[in-house]
Formats: sequence, structure tokens, C-alpha cells
Amino acid sequence: MISKEEIYSALEERHGKDIQKKFAAASVVVCGLGGLGSNIAVSLARAGIGNIHLIDFDRVDVSNLNRQQYFVSQLGEYKSDALLNNLKNISPYTVITSQCVKLNEENIPELLAPYDIICEAFDKADQKAMLVNSVLENFPEKYLISGNGMAGFGSSNDIITRRITKRFYICGDGKSDISDGIGLVSARVAVCAAHQANMILRIISGIYDA
Repeated sequence: MISKEEIYSALEERHGKDIQKKFAAASVVVCGLGGLGSNIAVSLARAGIGNIHLIDFDRVDVSNLNRQQYFVSQLGEYKSDALLNNLKNISPYTVITSQCVKLNEENIPELLAPYDIICEAFDKADQKAMLVNSVLENFPEKYLISGNGMAGFGSSNDIITRRITKRFYICGDGKSDISDGIGLVSARVAVCAAHQANMILRIISGIYDA
């Protein structure tokens, strides 16, 4: 078993000691563990983020396997449990916790309060809007990174990160939707997820422009 010191030494060599210290001290909650959230969480774990909390109420389904970070052997498991186990294999010394719960306007103030950065990674537009509005209302001091528009086979270059307010960012092309005829494809979803994860790492590093 590799030691914590060996892992963090390798991360410090890659990111620099000062940046890695910030990563190790940071806490991020990922809301929604589908194509966006599972890929975001993997990137954060690989970067050595110190505290990652996972929230989802759904189970792993065969339709998820084309774009989400799960395995055939995990079909039927709750995503919150399955992804926690996968991340522990990637980053065994990161503090990773999870909850199997559906977020709503009533429980968001309590469940998201402990975390520095909130990452919205839902599939449905109404749920995205609900979470964004609730976070902006209840936690104006927190950073919020959201995804919007990553369906189909459009150019990766159309996916961008935009800074909407001082602490609110949206990643995606802002227009593509599964209702347009082509659904969520692994590569393009992963591009958007990488934008979200990268913006989180930039914020933790002290870089706030999009």
C-alpha cells in the first residue's frame, strides 16, 4: 500500500507545495453524481482535494455507463456509495463522504453549509435552477460552479466557463440539450466536467477569472 506521504509528495512535485497545501485544506460538495458529477469528483480526488462530499439519491443504471465513472459490477448500487468506493481507490487518504438524499429547498441550507465550494452537477434544468437559486439565496459567500449545455456531438470549443457573478460560474455551451435529438455523450460531458473541476481548482488556487 502506497503511503500518504508518497502520494502527497508526488502531488506537490506536480502542483507545487503552496498550491497542494491549499488543495489539501479545501472542501468541495458535488451535488449530482451522473456524467458531470462523477467526472468532476474523479478530477478533484486526483488533484488531492482534502475533503470531498458526494450527494445523489439515484442508483447506477446500465444507461449511465456510457459517460459516468461507474462499472458494470456496480449496477444497482446507490451512486453515492459506488462513487465513494471508486474515489477511495483513486485517493485513499482524501476525506470522502457521501449522502444518499435528494436535495431540495428545505434541506439545502443544512446539507451544503459545511463546504467551501458547491458544485452543481444535476441533469434536469428545473433541478439545476432550484439548486442555483437556493445556493445564491442561502450562501452568497460561497463559490458555486454549475454546468449548462453539454449534449450531442458539438465542438468541444463551444464549451466555455463564464463568470456570472463574483462567486458564481457556469460551464458549458449554454444551449445544447438532450431534447435536441442527441443525448449526453461521454466525451463532451467529460469536457464540461473538466471545465467545472478546473474552475474549482483555480478558485482554490486563488485564481478567480474564468
